[in-house]
Amino acid sequence: MLKIDIHSHILPPEWPNLAEKYGDARFPVMVNAGGHHRIYRDNKFFREVWQNSFDHEFRIEECGKLGVDVQVISTVPVLFSYWAKPNQARELHRHLNAHTAEICRRHPRHYAGIGTVPLQSPRLAIEELEHCIEQLGLQGVQIGSHVNDWNLDAPELFPFFEAAADLGAAILVHPWDMMGKESMPKYWLPWLVGMPAEQSRAACCLIFGGVLERLPSLRIAFAHGGGAFPFTIGRIEHGYRMRPDLVATDNARAPREYFKRLFFDSCVHDPQALRYLLDVVGGDRVMLGTDYPFPLGEQRPGSVIDALKLEPRQCERIFHGAALEWLGLPKQRFTTTAAEVQ
Repeated sequence: MLKIDIHSHILPPEWPNLAEKYGDARFPVMVNAGGHHRIYRDNKFFREVWQNSFDHEFRIEECGKLGVDVQVISTVPVLFSYWAKPNQARELHRHLNAHTAEICRRHPRHYAGIGTVPLQSPRLAIEELEHCIEQLGLQGVQIGSHVNDWNLDAPELFPFFEAAADLGAAILVHPWDMMGKESMPKYWLPWLVGMPAEQSRAACCLIFGGVLERLPSLRIAFAHGGGAFPFTIGRIEHGYRMRPDLVATDNARAPREYFKRLFFDSCVHDPQALRYLLDVVGGDRVMLGTDYPFPLGEQRPGSVIDALKLEPRQCERIFHGAALEWLGLPKQRFTTTAAEVQ
């Protein structure tokens, strides 16, 4: 059965050293020290990455052994750089997007790609989105759960979402710059607690802000199973019913109705949680997603899905059907051999 992993991060083996070029240490820099690739930010160690973070040939082999046929690749959120001057961030994004597109060009049966855009400047973000879709042939873009002081319902961001809908671009919302990180630095809490909260923040803003209501063709997916959003929908909808004067100020439609419009990856790490997600959002709205190749990702892709012992038709939808719909791609893209094309 064809398996498409829609949540798979990749890095170039190197990228422009904008920290040095612009004298701003906040730009991430990757250093290769004796075969150990380490990312530094603010002159501090951020993360060590391995061969499977940037070697696309190695990734095909490793993911193939794990049962994944296609990786939908996107950058690592630390490189969003929404805090930077827009033209400087776009310089980085242009490099990352070209790298993603080149991998997809070389290996069209094993990769699809979504780019990154400088959302701190909606005008430049739209231009880069158009470049990703129309020139590079990518399927969409990954964005953060907020943009500096803007939540995703900010009026400034609506033209970007409007352009994405017009272009038929898939959007993956990924948590970043987690709320509360300053007050919970220990125990990896920004990743364990902040990430799920960020996704709920993003989903609620897109719904209550009327973005999804105004743009019914927009194709949005949420990484990490939508974080806390599906699992707190009871509380969210109760608040909507009891205090519409506070909650339903910009959109009168009930939040639960939008599950049929959204996509979610399966990266929830627990079969019971995945069963709940399928029951709440619908079995046709969930896609295989692993957060490969990082430690917080699913180490055996699809193992939580397999644990539910679903019917073959349900598995097909989760493993590739929903992903193809979200990406706007035919299944033949990944099943037709080079000989058949000729």
